Amino acid sequence: MTYHPGSRAVQERVGVRDLADRVGQSVGQGIRPVAAAFLEQQPMLVLGAADPVDGAVWASPVTGRPGFVRATGPRRISVAGSVRAGDPIEAALSTEGTAVGTLALDPRTRRRMRLNGRARPTPGGLAVEADQVFANCPKYLQRRQTYETLARTPRETGRGTELTPEQREFVTAADTFFLASVHADGADLSHRGGNPGFVRAGSPRELSWRDYPGNSMFLSLGNLEADPRAGLLFLDWSSGTLLQLTGTARTRYGPGGERSVHFTLAEAVETAGGSPLRWSPPDYSPANPSLP
Repeated sequence: MTYHPGSRAVQERVGVRDLADRVGQSVGQGIRPVAAAFLEQQPMLVLGAADPVDGAVWASPVTGRPGFVRATGPRRISVAGSVRAGDPIEAALSTEGTAVGTLALDPRTRRRMRLNGRARPTPGGLAVEADQVFANCPKYLQRRQTYETLARTPRETGRGTELTPEQREFVTAADTFFLASVHADGADLSHRGGNPGFVRAGSPRELSWRDYPGNSMFLSLGNLEADPRAGLLFLDWSSGTLLQLTGTARTRYGPGGERSVHFTLAEAVETAGGSPLRWSPPDYSPANPSLP
Protein backbone atom coordinates (compact mmCIF):
# COMPACT_ATOMS: atom_id res chain seq x y z
CA MET A 1 0.00 0.00 0.00
CA THR A 2 0.99 3.65 -0.36
CA TYR A 3 1.23 5.54 2.92
CA HIS A 4 0.34 9.21 3.13
CA PRO A 5 2.81 11.71 4.67
CA GLY A 6 1.19 11.59 8.12
CA SER A 7 1.71 7.86 8.52
CA ARG A 8 5.23 8.13 7.06
CA ALA A 9 6.11 10.83 9.58
CA VAL A 10 5.08 8.63 12.53
CA GLN A 11 6.77 5.51 11.11
CA GLU A 12 10.03 7.38 10.66
CA ARG A 13 9.85 8.97 14.09
CA VAL A 14 9.38 5.56 15.70
CA GLY A 15 11.90 3.88 13.38
CA VAL A 16 9.64 1.28 11.76
CA ARG A 17 9.44 2.43 8.13
CA ASP A 18 10.88 -0.81 6.70
CA LEU A 19 8.61 -2.93 8.88
CA ALA A 20 5.60 -0.85 7.86
CA ASP A 21 6.44 -1.44 4.20
CA ARG A 22 6.48 -5.21 4.76
CA VAL A 23 3.25 -5.21 6.76
CA GLY A 24 1.61 -2.95 4.19
CA GLN A 25 1.96 -5.66 1.56
CA SER A 26 -0.94 -7.47 3.25
CA VAL A 27 -3.32 -4.58 2.53
CA GLY A 28 -5.33 -4.97 -0.66
CA GLN A 29 -8.48 -3.70 -2.32
CA GLY A 30 -10.17 -7.05 -2.89
CA ILE A 31 -12.39 -8.96 -0.46
CA ARG A 32 -11.18 -12.55 -0.30
CA PRO A 33 -13.63 -15.44 0.27
CA VAL A 34 -12.45 -15.95 3.87
CA ALA A 35 -13.06 -12.24 4.56
CA ALA A 36 -16.50 -12.37 2.94
CA ALA A 37 -17.42 -15.38 5.09
CA PHE A 38 -16.22 -13.58 8.21
CA LEU A 39 -18.34 -10.51 7.45
CA GLU A 40 -21.50 -12.57 7.01
CA GLN A 41 -21.10 -14.04 10.50
CA GLN A 42 -21.06 -10.68 12.30
CA PRO A 43 -23.98 -8.94 14.08
CA MET A 44 -22.23 -5.53 14.20
CA LEU A 45 -20.21 -3.26 11.94
CA VAL A 46 -18.63 -0.05 13.28
CA LEU A 47 -18.26 2.90 10.91
CA GLY A 48 -16.35 6.19 11.07
CA ALA A 49 -16.73 9.28 8.88
CA ALA A 50 -16.71 13.08 8.88
CA ASP A 51 -19.90 15.13 8.82
CA PRO A 52 -20.28 16.74 5.36
CA VAL A 53 -21.32 20.10 6.85
CA ASP A 54 -19.24 20.84 9.95
CA GLY A 55 -16.49 18.26 9.41
CA ALA A 56 -16.86 16.64 12.84
CA VAL A 57 -15.67 13.03 12.87
CA TRP A 58 -17.90 10.40 14.45
CA ALA A 59 -17.96 6.63 14.98
CA SER A 60 -21.13 4.59 15.24
CA PRO A 61 -22.23 0.92 15.13
CA VAL A 62 -24.74 -0.67 12.78
CA THR A 63 -26.25 -3.97 13.90
CA GLY A 64 -28.37 -6.70 12.37
CA ARG A 65 -28.82 -10.44 12.04
CA PRO A 66 -25.69 -12.16 10.72
CA GLY A 67 -25.72 -11.74 6.97
CA PHE A 68 -26.80 -8.09 7.13
CA VAL A 69 -23.26 -7.24 5.94
CA ARG A 70 -22.26 -9.06 2.76
CA ALA A 71 -19.61 -8.84 0.08
CA THR A 72 -21.56 -8.07 -3.10
CA GLY A 73 -18.61 -7.57 -5.42
CA PRO A 74 -14.84 -8.05 -5.57
CA ARG A 75 -14.38 -4.73 -3.76
CA ARG A 76 -17.86 -3.94 -2.41
CA ILE A 77 -19.81 -4.63 0.75
CA SER A 78 -23.51 -3.98 1.21
CA VAL A 79 -25.08 -3.20 4.57
CA ALA A 80 -28.79 -3.91 5.10
CA GLY A 81 -29.73 -1.20 7.59
CA SER A 82 -28.21 1.95 8.94
CA VAL A 83 -27.68 3.92 12.12
CA ARG A 84 -30.57 5.18 14.22
CA ALA A 85 -32.41 8.31 13.10
CA GLY A 86 -30.61 11.33 14.50
CA ASP A 87 -27.27 9.56 14.94
CA PRO A 88 -24.48 12.13 14.46
CA ILE A 89 -22.96 10.06 11.62
CA GLU A 90 -26.27 9.83 9.76
CA ALA A 91 -25.62 12.79 7.43
CA ALA A 92 -22.24 11.42 6.37
CA LEU A 93 -23.68 8.03 5.49
CA SER A 94 -26.48 9.70 3.52
CA THR A 95 -24.00 11.52 1.26
CA GLU A 96 -22.73 9.95 -1.96
CA GLY A 97 -19.01 9.24 -1.97
CA THR A 98 -18.30 9.83 1.73
CA ALA A 99 -14.93 8.49 2.86
CA VAL A 100 -15.67 5.89 5.49
CA GLY A 101 -13.71 3.48 7.67
CA THR A 102 -15.35 0.25 8.78
CA LEU A 103 -14.43 -2.43 11.29
CA ALA A 104 -15.98 -5.85 11.82
CA LEU A 105 -14.94 -7.27 15.17
CA ASP A 106 -15.85 -10.71 16.53
CA PRO A 107 -15.25 -10.87 20.30
CA ARG A 108 -15.99 -14.62 20.25
CA THR A 109 -12.94 -15.42 18.12
CA ARG A 110 -10.91 -12.24 18.80
CA ARG A 111 -10.73 -11.57 15.06
CA ARG A 112 -11.20 -8.24 13.31
CA MET A 113 -11.29 -6.96 9.76
CA ARG A 114 -10.98 -3.41 8.48
CA LEU A 115 -12.33 -2.09 5.21
CA ASN A 116 -11.87 1.56 4.24
CA GLY A 117 -13.42 3.13 1.17
CA ARG A 118 -16.25 5.26 -0.18
CA ALA A 119 -19.87 4.88 0.88
CA ARG A 120 -23.10 5.56 -0.93
CA PRO A 121 -26.66 5.23 0.35
CA THR A 122 -28.83 2.44 -1.06
CA PRO A 123 -32.58 1.77 -0.71
CA GLY A 124 -31.86 -0.83 1.98
CA GLY A 125 -28.92 0.80 3.73
CA LEU A 126 -25.52 1.58 2.25
CA ALA A 127 -22.74 0.17 0.11
CA VAL A 128 -19.00 0.70 0.52
CA GLU A 129 -16.49 0.43 -2.33
CA ALA A 130 -13.20 -0.67 -0.82
CA ASP A 131 -9.84 1.06 -1.12
CA GLN A 132 -8.17 -0.89 1.69
CA VAL A 133 -9.03 -4.32 3.11
CA PHE A 134 -6.96 -6.02 5.80
CA ALA A 135 -7.07 -8.01 9.02
CA ASN A 136 -5.45 -7.18 12.36
CA CYS A 137 -3.93 -9.45 14.98
CA PRO A 138 -5.97 -10.30 18.12
CA LYS A 139 -3.84 -8.11 20.42
CA TYR A 140 -5.80 -6.19 23.07
CA LEU A 141 -9.13 -7.77 22.02
CA GLN A 142 -11.24 -8.97 24.95
CA ARG A 143 -12.99 -12.29 24.36
CA ARG A 144 -16.76 -12.30 24.85
CA GLN A 145 -18.14 -15.76 24.36
CA THR A 146 -21.80 -15.18 23.52
CA TYR A 147 -24.35 -12.50 22.70
CA GLU A 148 -28.11 -12.14 22.47
CA THR A 149 -30.26 -9.63 20.62
CA LEU A 150 -32.80 -7.71 22.68
CA ALA A 151 -35.71 -5.48 21.69
CA ARG A 152 -34.29 -2.14 22.80
CA THR A 153 -35.50 1.30 21.72
CA PRO A 154 -32.60 3.76 21.26
CA ARG A 155 -33.10 6.93 23.29
CA GLU A 156 -30.71 9.87 23.34
CA THR A 157 -30.09 10.67 27.00
CA GLY A 158 -27.44 13.34 26.85
CA ARG A 159 -25.68 15.76 24.55
CA GLY A 160 -23.10 18.32 25.64
CA THR A 161 -19.62 19.74 25.37
CA GLU A 162 -18.36 18.22 28.64
CA LEU A 163 -18.48 14.72 30.07
CA THR A 164 -20.67 14.25 33.11
CA PRO A 165 -19.17 12.48 36.16
CA GLU A 166 -21.10 9.34 35.17
CA GLN A 167 -19.76 9.49 31.62
CA ARG A 168 -16.21 9.87 32.90
CA GLU A 169 -16.72 6.74 35.01
CA PHE A 170 -18.11 4.96 31.93
CA VAL A 171 -15.00 5.88 29.92
CA THR A 172 -12.48 4.88 32.59
CA ALA A 173 -14.26 1.55 33.18
CA ALA A 174 -14.12 0.64 29.48
CA ASP A 175 -11.91 -2.14 28.13
CA THR A 176 -12.58 -1.23 24.49
CA PHE A 177 -13.31 1.79 22.33
CA PHE A 178 -13.31 2.59 18.63
CA LEU A 179 -11.33 5.43 17.03
CA ALA A 180 -12.37 7.14 13.79
CA SER A 181 -9.86 9.34 11.97
CA VAL A 182 -9.55 10.95 8.55
CA HIS A 183 -7.02 12.29 6.09
CA ALA A 184 -7.20 14.12 2.77
CA ASP A 185 -8.00 10.98 0.76
CA GLY A 186 -9.92 8.75 3.14
CA ALA A 187 -11.02 7.61 6.57
CA ASP A 188 -10.15 4.84 9.01
CA LEU A 189 -11.87 3.09 11.91
CA SER A 190 -9.70 1.22 14.41
CA HIS A 191 -10.04 -0.58 17.73
CA ARG A 192 -8.33 0.27 20.99
CA GLY A 193 -8.37 -2.13 23.92
CA GLY A 194 -6.81 -2.70 27.32
CA ASN A 195 -7.60 -3.44 30.93
CA PRO A 196 -10.22 -1.14 32.51
CA GLY A 197 -8.52 2.13 33.34
CA PHE A 198 -6.39 2.24 30.19
CA VAL A 199 -8.34 5.35 29.16
CA ARG A 200 -7.97 8.25 31.57
CA ALA A 201 -10.30 11.20 31.97
CA GLY A 202 -8.13 14.08 33.11
CA SER A 203 -10.99 16.57 33.02
CA PRO A 204 -14.54 16.84 31.64
CA ARG A 205 -13.05 17.64 28.21
CA GLU A 206 -9.76 15.72 28.19
CA LEU A 207 -9.10 12.00 27.69
CA SER A 208 -5.82 10.19 27.17
CA TRP A 209 -4.57 6.68 26.56
CA ARG A 210 -1.24 5.01 25.96
CA ASP A 211 -0.69 3.87 22.37
CA TYR A 212 0.21 0.18 22.66
CA PRO A 213 2.50 -1.48 20.09
CA GLY A 214 0.61 -2.69 17.03
CA ASN A 215 1.16 -3.45 13.35
CA SER A 216 3.55 -0.51 12.81
CA MET A 217 1.53 0.94 9.92
CA PHE A 218 0.29 3.80 12.10
CA LEU A 219 -2.81 4.46 10.04
CA SER A 220 -4.74 6.07 12.93
CA LEU A 221 -1.82 8.03 14.38
CA GLY A 222 -0.74 8.96 10.87
CA ASN A 223 -4.18 10.37 10.17
CA LEU A 224 -4.07 12.36 13.41
CA GLU A 225 -0.63 13.64 12.45
CA ALA A 226 -2.11 15.06 9.24
CA ASP A 227 -5.57 15.97 10.57
CA PRO A 228 -6.34 16.01 14.32
CA ARG A 229 -10.09 15.48 13.98
CA ALA A 230 -11.21 12.29 15.70
CA GLY A 231 -14.31 10.41 16.77
CA LEU A 232 -14.51 7.96 19.67
CA LEU A 233 -17.18 5.35 20.37
CA PHE A 234 -17.55 3.73 23.79
CA LEU A 235 -20.00 0.84 24.04
CA ASP A 236 -21.50 -0.78 27.11
CA TRP A 237 -21.40 -4.42 25.99
CA SER A 238 -24.15 -5.39 28.43
CA SER A 239 -26.69 -2.54 28.41
CA GLY A 240 -26.14 -1.35 24.82
CA THR A 241 -25.50 2.25 25.90
CA LEU A 242 -23.41 4.21 23.41
CA LEU A 243 -21.19 7.20 24.16
CA GLN A 244 -20.05 8.97 20.98
CA LEU A 245 -17.42 11.70 21.20
CA THR A 246 -16.01 14.06 18.59
CA GLY A 247 -13.06 16.40 18.94
CA THR A 248 -9.35 16.52 18.21
CA ALA A 249 -6.46 14.27 19.22
CA ARG A 250 -2.69 14.75 19.39
CA THR A 251 0.09 12.23 19.97
CA ARG A 252 2.79 12.88 22.55
CA TYR A 253 6.08 11.01 22.36
CA GLY A 254 8.18 9.95 25.33
CA PRO A 255 11.47 8.13 25.86
CA GLY A 256 11.98 4.65 24.47
CA GLY A 257 9.35 5.06 21.76
CA GLU A 258 6.46 5.38 24.22
CA ARG A 259 3.45 7.26 22.91
CA SER A 260 0.21 8.60 24.36
CA VAL A 261 -2.78 10.13 22.64
CA HIS A 262 -4.56 13.13 24.14
CA PHE A 263 -8.12 13.83 23.05
CA THR A 264 -9.96 17.14 23.51
CA LEU A 265 -13.75 16.87 23.43
CA ALA A 266 -15.93 19.09 21.27
CA GLU A 267 -19.25 17.25 21.68
CA ALA A 268 -20.57 14.11 23.35
CA VAL A 269 -23.75 12.18 22.55
CA GLU A 270 -25.05 9.44 24.86
CA THR A 271 -27.73 6.99 23.71
CA ALA A 272 -29.37 4.43 25.98
CA GLY A 273 -30.17 1.19 24.18
CA GLY A 274 -28.18 2.31 21.17
CA SER A 275 -27.18 -1.29 20.48
CA PRO A 276 -29.59 -4.23 20.79
CA LEU A 277 -26.73 -6.64 21.53
CA ARG A 278 -25.95 -7.91 25.02
CA TRP A 279 -22.61 -9.70 25.29
CA SER A 280 -21.28 -11.95 28.01
CA PRO A 281 -18.61 -10.63 30.42
CA PRO A 282 -15.09 -10.35 29.00
CA ASP A 283 -12.02 -12.48 29.31
CA TYR A 284 -9.27 -9.88 29.11
CA SER A 285 -6.59 -10.27 26.48
CA PRO A 286 -3.31 -11.67 27.81
CA ALA A 287 -1.58 -9.02 25.68
CA ASN A 288 -3.07 -6.14 27.72
CA PRO A 289 -0.25 -4.29 29.49
CA SER A 290 -0.47 -3.91 33.25
CA LEU A 291 -1.59 -0.48 34.38
CA PRO A 292 0.63 1.66 36.64
